[in-house]
Amino acid sequence: MAAPRAYLDYNASAPLLPEARAAMLAALDVAANPSSVHSEGRAARRIVEEARRDIAALVNAKAEHVVFTSGATEAAATLLSPDWRMGRGAIRMSRLYVCEADHPCLLAGGSFAPDRVTRIGVDAQGVMDLAALEAALHGHDRNEGLALVAVHAANNETGVVQPFGRIAALVNAAGGVLVLDAVQAAGRIPLDITAGCADFLILSSHKIGGPKGVGAIIGSSDLMMPKPLIAGGGQEKGHRAGTENLPGIVGFGAAARHAAENLGRIDTVRAMRDGIEDLVLAAAPDAQIFGRTTERLANTVFFAIPGIKAETAQIAFDLAGVALSAGSACSSGRVGPSHVLKAMGYADTEGALRVSIGQTTTAAEIERFGAALSDLLARRAGRTRAA
Repeated sequence: MAAPRAYLDYNASAPLLPEARAAMLAALDVAANPSSVHSEGRAARRIVEEARRDIAALVNAKAEHVVFTSGATEAAATLLSPDWRMGRGAIRMSRLYVCEADHPCLLAGGSFAPDRVTRIGVDAQGVMDLAALEAALHGHDRNEGLALVAVHAANNETGVVQPFGRIAALVNAAGGVLVLDAVQAAGRIPLDITAGCADFLILSSHKIGGPKGVGAIIGSSDLMMPKPLIAGGGQEKGHRAGTENLPGIVGFGAAARHAAENLGRIDTVRAMRDGIEDLVLAAAPDAQIFGRTTERLANTVFFAIPGIKAETAQIAFDLAGVALSAGSACSSGRVGPSHVLKAMGYADTEGALRVSIGQTTTAAEIERFGAALSDLLARRAGRTRAA
């Protein structure tokens, strides 16, 4: 019998938690529409609202400030809009500021014209250039409208955590609005929207062990919101039309509850992450681990080995029974170096490999990764001798 495969790609999608699966199966037996007023409809509504409370609790938000979407990309497309409203009045966001190393769903700019998007660079560790952001916000013309800043809390490739508290302070001083992409950070580092970390958070269910196809916008208040991207019915208080994805939302809620309850176990994940890095460096002393000297997520290793192309290595690992990524899953089908590494100044690299783990990762999986890495490096050594 073949040994079980090693799944080391949690940043692309975490395995579905048993708690989420059980909650979803139960929800599939709830036939009613959550917007219906009869008893069955009210029962469906209750389980939606229970999930909403669990998701809000993960970031210490109010449940009424959670808006469900089909995922993080829709949430970003909704928030990255020039057109907002406060009560019955309109508010204009005149320029969008994003981080050069952001996820593609932020770099796309939403509904902003390309000439209304300013990209802020990062240093060699992938940390946003706060001086450049401050200068850009200082030069922002408030007479044209508000500044909208969107940045990831933690990078999906390197795991590098941005100083989002300091970023929030700069945005607040400029009278702007901050959208924090917390997709990778939620459940992996503490987040408290009441502590001023952002005006809006973006969350994704499948990154924390829930189902794919559901995400959320979470606001620090409900005083100001973007115009809805999807209009029609009055669901989600008019912020996002469409019948709620009941099984998805319930599974998301179960995953959020699990994440909140297990946040204290992150040191165990960090120890496994450090063990993986020790394996890499012991096998390939010339390997480079990106972002290693700054704050990172405890579950992510992003590394490059000279003489080994990332795409080729990813195939070799897959054939050896190890699932990992050559960068973001959203762009891994493209040929060329990571835009994150380019932003960090590593334009000449042959690409990097990302290992991302979780609390269900086993020692056997890490051992299988180590064996596959040794085989890969042995083939590199053979090629070098032949040359």
